[in-house]
Amino acid sequence: MCPASLGEGSESSSPLKPRLLLEYLDQMQLMDYFEIDHTFPPFTNQDFYVAHTQEYVDGFFQGRLPHSNGQGLLGIDWSPAYADSTRYTNASMYHAILGSIKNPSRIYLSPTSGFHHAVPEHGALFCAFSGQVIAALKIYEELGLIGAFIDLDGHFGNSIEDSRYFAPNLNKAIPVGCNINILTEHNEYLQDLQIRMLLLQERFLTGQLHYLVFCHGADSHEEDDIGHQLNTEEWMECAHIFARTVQQIESSLGRPIPVSLALFGGYREDDYNSVLSLHTGSLLHILKHLSRIDIEYWPAVSKNVRKSADKK
Repeated sequence: MCPASLGEGSESSSPLKPRLLLEYLDQMQLMDYFEIDHTFPPFTNQDFYVAHTQEYVDGFFQGRLPHSNGQGLLGIDWSPAYADSTRYTNASMYHAILGSIKNPSRIYLSPTSGFHHAVPEHGALFCAFSGQVIAALKIYEELGLIGAFIDLDGHFGNSIEDSRYFAPNLNKAIPVGCNINILTEHNEYLQDLQIRMLLLQERFLTGQLHYLVFCHGADSHEEDDIGHQLNTEEWMECAHIFARTVQQIESSLGRPIPVSLALFGGYREDDYNSVLSLHTGSLLHILKHLSRIDIEYWPAVSKNVRKSADKK
Protein backbone atom coordinates (compact mmCIF):
# COMPACT_ATOMS: atom_id res chain seq x y z
CA MET A 1 0.00 0.00 0.00
CA CYS A 2 1.34 3.40 -0.88
CA PRO A 3 -0.48 6.28 0.80
CA ALA A 4 -0.12 9.70 -0.76
CA SER A 5 0.12 11.97 2.26
CA LEU A 6 0.52 15.58 3.26
CA GLY A 7 3.62 17.31 2.01
CA GLU A 8 6.25 17.95 4.63
CA GLY A 9 5.81 21.16 6.58
CA SER A 10 2.10 21.61 5.95
CA GLU A 11 -0.22 22.01 8.91
CA SER A 12 -3.59 23.42 9.88
CA SER A 13 -6.38 23.17 12.43
CA SER A 14 -8.66 21.24 10.07
CA PRO A 15 -6.63 18.68 8.11
CA LEU A 16 -4.95 17.26 11.23
CA LYS A 17 -6.42 13.82 10.60
CA PRO A 18 -3.74 12.75 8.05
CA ARG A 19 -0.96 13.30 10.56
CA LEU A 20 -2.95 11.86 13.46
CA LEU A 21 -3.79 8.71 11.52
CA LEU A 22 -0.19 8.11 10.51
CA GLU A 23 0.90 8.67 14.12
CA TYR A 24 -1.77 6.23 15.27
CA LEU A 25 -0.63 3.58 12.79
CA ASP A 26 2.91 4.06 14.02
CA GLN A 27 1.83 3.71 17.66
CA MET A 28 -0.01 0.51 16.78
CA GLN A 29 3.17 -0.78 15.06
CA LEU A 30 1.40 -0.99 11.72
CA MET A 31 3.54 1.32 9.59
CA ASP A 32 5.54 -1.57 8.13
CA TYR A 33 2.52 -2.27 5.94
CA PHE A 34 2.69 1.17 4.36
CA GLU A 35 4.94 3.17 2.09
CA ILE A 36 4.65 6.94 2.42
CA ASP A 37 5.10 9.32 -0.49
CA HIS A 38 5.92 12.94 0.38
CA THR A 39 7.26 13.79 -3.07
CA PHE A 40 4.16 14.90 -4.96
CA PRO A 41 3.86 18.64 -5.69
CA PRO A 42 1.14 20.79 -4.08
CA PHE A 43 -1.63 22.20 -6.23
CA THR A 44 -1.29 25.67 -7.70
CA ASN A 45 -4.21 28.09 -7.99
CA GLN A 46 -4.64 26.94 -11.58
CA ASP A 47 -5.39 23.39 -10.44
CA PHE A 48 -8.28 24.62 -8.29
CA TYR A 49 -9.83 26.64 -11.13
CA VAL A 50 -11.18 23.46 -12.77
CA ALA A 51 -13.78 23.14 -9.99
CA HIS A 52 -13.98 26.61 -8.40
CA THR A 53 -14.33 30.20 -9.50
CA GLN A 54 -11.10 32.13 -9.88
CA GLU A 55 -12.50 34.81 -7.58
CA TYR A 56 -12.97 32.32 -4.76
CA VAL A 57 -9.65 30.51 -5.26
CA ASP A 58 -7.56 33.68 -5.41
CA GLY A 59 -9.47 35.30 -2.56
CA PHE A 60 -9.06 32.24 -0.36
CA PHE A 61 -5.32 31.96 -0.83
CA GLN A 62 -4.90 35.69 -0.27
CA GLY A 63 -6.93 35.44 2.93
CA ARG A 64 -9.55 37.90 1.72
CA LEU A 65 -13.02 38.00 3.22
CA PRO A 66 -15.53 36.67 2.43
CA HIS A 67 -13.50 33.98 0.64
CA SER A 68 -11.39 32.82 3.58
CA ASN A 69 -13.06 31.87 6.87
CA GLY A 70 -15.96 34.26 6.41
CA GLN A 71 -17.90 32.30 3.79
CA GLY A 72 -19.27 28.89 4.66
CA LEU A 73 -16.31 27.43 6.57
CA LEU A 74 -17.10 26.44 10.14
CA GLY A 75 -14.64 25.87 12.97
CA ILE A 76 -11.63 26.83 10.87
CA ASP A 77 -9.44 29.85 11.49
CA TRP A 78 -7.86 30.91 8.22
CA SER A 79 -4.07 31.23 8.23
CA PRO A 80 -1.35 30.97 5.57
CA ALA A 81 -0.43 27.55 7.01
CA TYR A 82 -4.01 26.32 6.73
CA ALA A 83 -4.33 27.64 3.18
CA ASP A 84 -1.02 25.99 2.27
CA SER A 85 -2.19 22.66 3.71
CA THR A 86 -5.20 22.60 1.37
CA ARG A 87 -2.80 22.64 -1.57
CA TYR A 88 -1.36 19.35 -0.25
CA THR A 89 -4.55 17.62 0.89
CA ASN A 90 -6.28 18.22 -2.45
CA ALA A 91 -3.17 17.20 -4.38
CA SER A 92 -2.95 14.08 -2.21
CA MET A 93 -6.33 12.80 -3.37
CA TYR A 94 -5.46 13.40 -7.03
CA HIS A 95 -2.08 11.69 -6.76
CA ALA A 96 -3.52 8.72 -4.84
CA ILE A 97 -6.09 8.12 -7.59
CA LEU A 98 -3.47 8.67 -10.28
CA GLY A 99 -1.11 6.25 -8.51
CA SER A 100 -3.81 3.57 -8.44
CA ILE A 101 -4.37 4.03 -12.18
CA LYS A 102 -0.67 3.72 -12.97
CA ASN A 103 -0.17 0.78 -10.61
CA PRO A 104 -3.51 -1.01 -10.05
CA SER A 105 -1.85 -3.94 -8.27
CA ARG A 106 -1.43 -1.68 -5.23
CA ILE A 107 -3.99 0.06 -3.01
CA TYR A 108 -3.43 3.80 -2.60
CA LEU A 109 -4.56 5.96 0.31
CA SER A 110 -5.01 9.69 0.56
CA PRO A 111 -5.33 10.05 4.36
CA THR A 112 -7.38 13.20 3.96
CA SER A 113 -10.81 14.72 4.53
CA GLY A 114 -12.44 18.13 4.17
CA PHE A 115 -13.68 18.03 0.55
CA HIS A 116 -17.23 16.93 -0.05
CA HIS A 117 -19.28 19.98 1.01
CA ALA A 118 -17.38 22.68 -0.90
CA VAL A 119 -19.05 24.20 -3.97
CA PRO A 120 -17.66 26.20 -6.90
CA GLU A 121 -18.17 29.63 -5.30
CA HIS A 122 -17.13 28.90 -1.70
CA GLY A 123 -16.20 26.39 0.95
CA ALA A 124 -18.72 24.88 3.35
CA LEU A 125 -18.58 23.35 6.81
CA PHE A 126 -15.04 21.92 7.17
CA CYS A 127 -14.40 21.77 3.41
CA ALA A 128 -12.48 24.51 1.63
CA PHE A 129 -12.25 22.86 -1.81
CA SER A 130 -13.95 19.91 -3.50
CA GLY A 131 -10.91 17.66 -3.82
CA GLN A 132 -12.72 14.72 -5.39
CA VAL A 133 -14.24 16.97 -8.06
CA ILE A 134 -10.83 18.45 -8.89
CA ALA A 135 -9.17 15.02 -9.01
CA ALA A 136 -11.85 13.45 -11.19
CA LEU A 137 -11.89 16.36 -13.65
CA LYS A 138 -8.11 16.40 -13.96
CA ILE A 139 -7.94 12.64 -14.52
CA TYR A 140 -10.73 12.73 -17.10
CA GLU A 141 -9.20 15.66 -18.96
CA GLU A 142 -5.68 14.21 -18.83
CA LEU A 143 -6.41 10.50 -19.35
CA GLY A 144 -10.05 10.22 -20.44
CA LEU A 145 -10.80 7.90 -17.49
CA ILE A 146 -14.07 7.75 -15.55
CA GLY A 147 -14.46 7.09 -11.82
CA ALA A 148 -16.95 6.43 -9.04
CA PHE A 149 -16.80 7.71 -5.47
CA ILE A 150 -18.29 5.59 -2.68
CA ASP A 151 -18.80 8.32 -0.08
CA LEU A 152 -19.83 6.64 3.20
CA ASP A 153 -19.45 9.75 5.30
CA GLY A 154 -22.37 10.32 7.65
CA HIS A 155 -23.49 13.38 5.68
CA PHE A 156 -24.47 13.67 2.03
CA GLY A 157 -21.49 14.62 -0.10
CA ASN A 158 -23.02 17.42 -2.11
CA SER A 159 -19.96 18.88 -3.80
CA ILE A 160 -20.08 16.55 -6.82
CA GLU A 161 -23.77 17.12 -7.52
CA ASP A 162 -23.52 20.86 -6.81
CA SER A 163 -20.60 21.25 -9.22
CA ARG A 164 -22.12 19.64 -12.30
CA TYR A 165 -23.47 22.95 -13.64
CA PHE A 166 -20.06 24.63 -13.22
CA ALA A 167 -17.88 21.95 -14.85
CA PRO A 168 -19.71 20.23 -17.73
CA ASN A 169 -17.04 17.52 -17.99
CA LEU A 170 -17.94 16.36 -14.49
CA ASN A 171 -20.91 14.46 -15.93
CA LYS A 172 -18.37 12.46 -17.93
CA ALA A 173 -15.71 12.22 -15.21
CA ILE A 174 -18.18 11.05 -12.51
CA PRO A 175 -21.42 10.02 -14.26
CA VAL A 176 -24.73 10.59 -12.55
CA GLY A 177 -25.25 7.64 -10.20
CA CYS A 178 -21.55 7.24 -9.48
CA ASN A 179 -21.43 9.51 -6.43
CA ILE A 180 -22.64 6.99 -3.86
CA ASN A 181 -24.08 8.32 -0.59
CA ILE A 182 -26.25 6.20 1.72
CA LEU A 183 -28.75 8.03 3.93
CA THR A 184 -30.55 5.10 5.57
CA GLU A 185 -29.58 3.19 8.75
CA HIS A 186 -28.44 -0.26 9.92
CA ASN A 187 -29.68 -3.21 7.78
CA GLU A 188 -31.36 -0.93 5.27
CA TYR A 189 -28.07 0.96 4.88
CA LEU A 190 -26.19 -2.26 4.13
CA GLN A 191 -28.84 -3.39 1.66
CA ASP A 192 -28.74 0.00 -0.10
CA LEU A 193 -24.94 -0.17 -0.33
CA GLN A 194 -25.01 -3.71 -1.77
CA ILE A 195 -27.43 -2.62 -4.50
CA ARG A 196 -25.37 0.47 -5.35
CA MET A 197 -22.17 -1.59 -5.52
CA LEU A 198 -23.80 -4.12 -7.84
CA LEU A 199 -24.78 -1.28 -10.17
CA LEU A 200 -21.20 0.05 -10.12
CA GLN A 201 -19.91 -3.45 -10.78
CA GLU A 202 -22.07 -3.67 -13.91
CA ARG A 203 -20.74 -0.32 -15.12
CA PHE A 204 -17.18 -1.46 -14.54
CA LEU A 205 -17.63 -4.73 -16.40
CA THR A 206 -19.20 -2.94 -19.38
CA GLY A 207 -16.30 -0.47 -19.63
CA GLN A 208 -18.22 2.54 -18.34
CA LEU A 209 -15.99 2.95 -15.26
CA HIS A 210 -12.22 2.78 -14.86
CA TYR A 211 -11.43 3.40 -11.18
CA LEU A 212 -13.04 3.35 -7.73
CA VAL A 213 -12.49 5.64 -4.73
CA PHE A 214 -13.72 4.46 -1.31
CA CYS A 215 -14.25 7.24 1.25
CA HIS A 216 -15.26 5.58 4.52
CA GLY A 217 -16.17 8.43 6.85
CA ALA A 218 -16.20 7.49 10.53
CA ASP A 219 -19.07 9.89 11.23
CA SER A 220 -21.57 7.32 9.95
CA HIS A 221 -20.86 5.40 13.19
CA GLU A 222 -23.45 5.59 15.95
CA GLU A 223 -20.92 6.72 18.58
CA ASP A 224 -19.75 9.69 16.51
CA ASP A 225 -20.53 13.17 17.88
CA ILE A 226 -22.69 13.97 14.86
CA GLY A 227 -23.36 10.53 13.34
CA HIS A 228 -25.76 7.68 14.08
CA GLN A 229 -26.32 5.27 11.19
CA LEU A 230 -24.27 2.14 11.95
CA ASN A 231 -22.82 0.14 14.80
CA THR A 232 -19.25 -1.14 14.59
CA GLU A 233 -20.16 -4.48 13.01
CA GLU A 234 -22.30 -2.78 10.38
CA TRP A 235 -19.70 -0.10 9.74
CA MET A 236 -17.02 -2.74 9.13
CA GLU A 237 -19.44 -4.70 6.94
CA CYS A 238 -19.42 -1.70 4.57
CA ALA A 239 -15.68 -2.18 4.06
CA HIS A 240 -16.31 -5.87 3.43
CA ILE A 241 -19.03 -5.14 0.84
CA PHE A 242 -16.65 -2.80 -0.96
CA ALA A 243 -13.74 -5.27 -0.89
CA ARG A 244 -15.95 -8.15 -2.03
CA THR A 245 -17.27 -6.10 -4.97
CA VAL A 246 -13.72 -5.24 -6.05
CA GLN A 247 -12.76 -8.92 -5.83
CA GLN A 248 -15.73 -9.87 -8.03
CA ILE A 249 -14.86 -7.23 -10.62
CA GLU A 250 -11.21 -8.29 -10.70
CA SER A 251 -12.17 -11.96 -10.98
CA SER A 252 -14.45 -11.23 -13.93
CA LEU A 253 -11.88 -9.02 -15.69
CA GLY A 254 -8.89 -11.21 -14.83
CA ARG A 255 -6.86 -8.19 -13.72
CA PRO A 256 -6.56 -5.75 -10.81
CA ILE A 257 -8.53 -2.52 -11.01
CA PRO A 258 -7.49 0.94 -9.74
CA VAL A 259 -8.63 1.38 -6.13
CA SER A 260 -7.83 4.30 -3.85
CA LEU A 261 -9.06 5.22 -0.39
CA ALA A 262 -9.73 8.44 1.54
CA LEU A 263 -10.90 9.10 5.11
CA PHE A 264 -13.56 11.83 5.18
CA GLY A 265 -15.55 12.62 8.38
CA GLY A 266 -15.26 11.52 11.99
CA TYR A 267 -15.76 13.58 15.16
CA ARG A 268 -15.17 12.62 18.80
CA GLU A 269 -14.26 15.31 21.31
CA ASP A 270 -14.11 12.78 24.15
CA ASP A 271 -12.04 10.07 22.41
CA TYR A 272 -10.57 10.81 18.99
CA ASN A 273 -8.72 7.49 19.00
CA SER A 274 -12.10 5.86 18.35
CA VAL A 275 -12.24 7.71 15.02
CA LEU A 276 -8.68 6.72 14.14
CA SER A 277 -9.35 3.12 15.15
CA LEU A 278 -12.38 2.95 12.85
CA HIS A 279 -10.38 4.28 9.91
CA THR A 280 -7.61 1.79 10.70
CA GLY A 281 -10.08 -1.09 10.84
CA SER A 282 -11.58 -0.27 7.45
CA LEU A 283 -8.17 0.27 5.91
CA LEU A 284 -6.68 -2.99 7.18
CA HIS A 285 -9.78 -4.98 6.27
CA ILE A 286 -9.50 -3.82 2.67
CA LEU A 287 -5.78 -4.56 2.64
CA LYS A 288 -6.42 -8.05 4.00
CA HIS A 289 -8.87 -8.91 1.25
CA LEU A 290 -7.40 -7.02 -1.70
CA SER A 291 -3.68 -7.11 -0.98
CA ARG A 292 -3.55 -10.47 0.84
CA ILE A 293 -1.93 -8.92 3.92
CA ASP A 294 -2.56 -11.32 6.78
CA ILE A 295 -3.41 -9.05 9.68
CA GLU A 296 -6.28 -9.08 12.15
CA TYR A 297 -7.56 -5.80 13.56
CA TRP A 298 -10.93 -4.80 14.99
CA PRO A 299 -11.78 -1.15 15.80
CA ALA A 300 -11.80 -0.16 19.46
CA VAL A 301 -14.72 2.27 19.78
CA SER A 302 -15.64 3.64 23.19
CA LYS A 303 -19.10 4.77 24.26
CA ASN A 304 -19.60 8.44 23.50
CA VAL A 305 -19.66 10.29 26.82
CA ARG A 306 -21.46 13.31 25.36
CA LYS A 307 -24.19 11.24 23.70
CA SER A 308 -24.72 9.18 26.84
CA ALA A 309 -25.12 12.36 28.89
CA ASP A 310 -27.53 13.90 26.39
CA LYS A 311 -29.82 10.85 26.62
CA LYS A 312 -30.21 11.19 30.39
